[in-house]
Amino acid sequence: MQRLTIKTRKKREVVDITDRVEHLLGSGDRSGVCSLLILHTTAALTTADLDPGTDLDMLDAFEAMVPKLRYRHPHNPGHVPDHILSALIGTSVALPFENGKLLLGTWQRVVLIELDGPREREVVATITSER
Repeated sequence: MQRLTIKTRKKREVVDITDRVEHLLGSGDRSGVCSLLILHTTAALTTADLDPGTDLDMLDAFEAMVPKLRYRHPHNPGHVPDHILSALIGTSVALPFENGKLLLGTWQRVVLIELDGPREREVVATITSER
């Protein structure tokens, strides 16, 4: 098991972590699956196309999905929408890799979605190789 620490800079942002994940895979001819889990309830992991502006479009769409309600969360009701979005987007991804490279679509990147930053986020990676 390996860990990545990602420092975010904004309240909400999309951070491309693809290269950092591939660095964990190392070089070589092994293939397998890389499972990632973010250890937070106000952030998420997914894959996305990162053409210019797409990150902002995604953040706007996510925000529009969560209704403005009177939330009851005792700690801080103001960030309940962040918890809801994290649960909807997801906190983990499992990605196949081959020869030290993730098998992603042409425009696909692995992204951390920050929902309540800026913060330091931790992602745990478990790499399972085929024999």
